Amino acid sequence: METAYVNAVRQGALEVIEFYHPQSNSLPRTLLTQLAAAITAAGEDAEVKLILLRSRGEKVFCAGASFDELASITTAAEGLRFFSGFAEVINAIRNCPLLVIGRIQGKCVGGGVGLAAAVDYALATDQAHVKLSELAVGIGPFVVGPAVERKIGLSAFSQLAIDATEWRSAEWAHQKGLFAALFADSTGLDEGINRLVAQLLQSSPAALREIKKICWEGTEHWTQLLQHRASISGRLVLSEESKKAIERFKQK
Repeated sequence: METAYVNAVRQGALEVIEFYHPQSNSLPRTLLTQLAAAITAAGEDAEVKLILLRSRGEKVFCAGASFDELASITTAAEGLRFFSGFAEVINAIRNCPLLVIGRIQGKCVGGGVGLAAAVDYALATDQAHVKLSELAVGIGPFVVGPAVERKIGLSAFSQLAIDATEWRSAEWAHQKGLFAALFADSTGLDEGINRLVAQLLQSSPAALREIKKICWEGTEHWTQLLQHRASISGRLVLSEESKKAIERFKQK
């Protein structure tokens, strides 16, 4: 089995951060920690003007939380630590002074929807269907909820959160504002990203930073909010219902 990773590669003034996990780009705590660290480091580098967040492969952008790790949680403290990883990534994007562009080439599940919502500008393919599956495994999209609701509104977020087994199309996500643009395939997606990146790298760095500040106004309390939300998920994942549901998902 190939090794999971987070890689950060500089391309001029663009920092490309790529993650990969052999289980559909799911995210264990180690990868979440590395993702948050890579985003923070890029934001502190004076030579970087823009960040592109992407994952490897074609079919799945991110399958969300690692089910193997979810199944191994035995205490509320362990649960809090795991779900805090998603909080750290979202807050790293929020606190980063640079715009973060998301390349969403495939399906997004759970925390993957949270990542797509947290980036400042997401471009996607027609195959980038979305689903918030947390309720189906006895928890809920508590940590990623603020990021998703901020991007698509309470009504659309509640539809995803409540009907947790239903896929929503990439077009639905585009109409709700999760994706800024859709492309027929990865080639078109990369062309769209290249055009946007070239345009932004020619823009005023100071202006880009001010736009970033404005876009995230009103979220200053998220450090505490997301930590509290992580504690809710960390407690619920210990329930018998959640344990059984996670095992069923692992066996599929």
